[in-house]
Amino acid sequence: MASDKATYCRCLYYSANALARILTKMAEEEFAPVGLAPSYGFLLMNVNAHPGIQPTEVADHMMLAASTVTRLVEKMEDEGYLKREREGKAIHIYPTAKSKRLDPKIKACWRNLFARYSELLGKDESQKLTQDIFSAALTLET
Repeated sequence: MASDKATYCRCLYYSANALARILTKMAEEEFAPVGLAPSYGFLLMNVNAHPGIQPTEVADHMMLAASTVTRLVEKMEDEGYLKREREGKAIHIYPTAKSKRLDPKIKACWRNLFARYSELLGKDESQKLTQDIFSAALTLET
């Protein structure tokens, strides 16, 4: 079976998706105590850090399509974590008190996730891998 996996080890697409599936599972397990998917946790953390942020900025930070961000924001607004305010043509997103109260727990989930995969990969390797993957994503995005 290991040799079957080795067949694809030189394929970035296969390797990146395999890593994403594994990390997604780990992240979902770490976020289970707060009852949010990791993407919602990242959204709330982003808005908590930047009250009044515009959806286009959130999309840029999260490297997502604007329509995806709109759906994420709508769900969090429906659940009482965020509120949108229109100012002319611009829409600004603000955290509610509920979101601000959850912020320390969200940050703890991210720290726990980092600790979990760092225990397996090593802290230095985890940081280097993160930087390399993000750099590649930025390069390939253009």
